[in-house]
Amino acid sequence: MTQALAPRVTRQTAGDIADGGFKMLLAVVYIAGAAPLGRLLGAPAWLMVVSGVALLIGGGVETGYTRSRSMRTYTRLMIGYDSGWVLTALAGLLMAWRGSSAGGEVWMGYQTAAPIVFAALLVGAAPVRPASGPRRDTSV
Repeated sequence: MTQALAPRVTRQTAGDIADGGFKMLLAVVYIAGAAPLGRLLGAPAWLMVVSGVALLIGGGVETGYTRSRSMRTYTRLMIGYDSGWVLTALAGLLMAWRGSSAGGEVWMGYQTAAPIVFAALLVGAAPVRPASGPRRDTSV
């Protein structure tokens, strides 16, 4: 009986919680180490802090909506987010390889905008319909 009342945590929901938790952990690192990380990446410290706040918001929303949004929605949003992250990281590396100092700013800019867009799309997504319980036979 306790299993029926306990919320069901699957590998997928655990993965969503872990993804949101990772974003929040990364946010703390960005905020706490804004100056040294900014110098290392070639991005201003204020951008590191703003990116950290955006990641904190995005990770918090992602974790909070885990059970109320469909896995299909989460999967699509994470594929888009992670694909953009990889492409932006490659663009930043290419810029740095060509001698530009803007690669870190481009990468951090993505990490500032993308979590907010992700969170907004997640909040705006249709909620999961609650599973219907066992039906009672009312024909008696």
